[in-house]
Amino acid sequence: MQSRHTAVLPSLACAALPLFACLPAQAEEGGFLEDARTDLVLRNYAFNRDFRDHSAGKSLVNEWAQGFILKFTSGYTRGPLGFGVDALGLYGVKLNSSRDQSGSELLPVHDDGKAADEYGRVAVAAKLRLSASELKLGEMLPDVPVLRYDDGRLLPQTFRGAALVSREWDGASLYGGRYDQVSLRNSADMQDLSSWSAPTAKSDAFNYAGAEYRFNDQRTLVGAWYAQLEDIYTQRYFNLLHKQPVGDWLLGANLGLFFDRDDGRALAGDIDSHTAYALLSANHGGHTFYVGLQKVGGTGMWQSVYGSSGRTMGNDMFNGNFTNEDERSWQLRYDYDFAALGMPGLVSMVRYGKGDNATTRAGSGGKEWERDVELGYTVQSGPLKKLNVRVNHASNRRSFNSDFDQTRVIFNYPISL
Repeated sequence: MQSRHTAVLPSLACAALPLFACLPAQAEEGGFLEDARTDLVLRNYAFNRDFRDHSAGKSLVNEWAQGFILKFTSGYTRGPLGFGVDALGLYGVKLNSSRDQSGSELLPVHDDGKAADEYGRVAVAAKLRLSASELKLGEMLPDVPVLRYDDGRLLPQTFRGAALVSREWDGASLYGGRYDQVSLRNSADMQDLSSWSAPTAKSDAFNYAGAEYRFNDQRTLVGAWYAQLEDIYTQRYFNLLHKQPVGDWLLGANLGLFFDRDDGRALAGDIDSHTAYALLSANHGGHTFYVGLQKVGGTGMWQSVYGSSGRTMGNDMFNGNFTNEDERSWQLRYDYDFAALGMPGLVSMVRYGKGDNATTRAGSGGKEWERDVELGYTVQSGPLKKLNVRVNHASNRRSFNSDFDQTRVIFNYPISL
């Protein structure tokens, strides 16, 4: 298993000190070990993707692997300024793969086309807490609207850098951070950052700042964010989340607006785009209905860090999020929670998304659609309590890329140590 050294970023740490200095001192309950928690997740993952073109060089991707995700989260030392450590141990083992069917991103792939027999890494982050503000330095799993780590395969993606969160004021949260390296979900190594629009163009760092405010009895959230992938793009993002009870129904709205521009040396080319989305929901009993609308305009696609998840977007699905240049898309989705029928733990989902008018390397006027179906169950009691099983199937058809059908079977078994 490959070990990594925690990287301390002095510039951000020093910038955070004035903020910490003006905060009221507040002793923390518990302690470093008293509030510590250790969890192990056993993840078994089978992946099958049929490209439907059986005359192609690789018409089928079919792999199976076992993952181990060990997470240690310490408490904080007692006193006004608390210190702590978070650690993540990741290990993956190949159960089934071959040279002509590798490439699911469950495992690293060698130059000869064979998947690695095993891989792993250790990620460590130091943390400091004063009052209701926390600073982390090291390797982390960022999950903010402008940068969400990807956990869609065997092991999660991690980023190395610094992150600050402050919740000193009731309802308000302030965020800031800088990351300079990433380890992809099928890698044990760190590498430079890049974007989905230009994966080969390398950036020195990703910087971000944001503010969120919750009000209306926590039913409403507004947010404003700024992000920069140095020498590639800058991004401004504004969002609104709201839930409104209406009789026996609960209505929801997730609205977002992005403005993207090229930055510095513009290594990904000219970027001057805007992306708007609206994901509306209605819940009644075990039923939840969704309608999603999304539009990308201007020059360039919606910008995000390569390897990161696109689940901020309104029309994000298993294999795509309809964010090509000029693309407009819609989505219909239906979820059902069988707890309403006396079967807690059993859930289902079906959705369909369609996009058109996409501009890609293949030209303009591109069309695509995706259909997803998922069934999941979490064991409610007994020795296998919390064992989660998910089976999902997706079909993708694209005028500008390969068609495929995909099936995944995922077992997650969390064990609290």
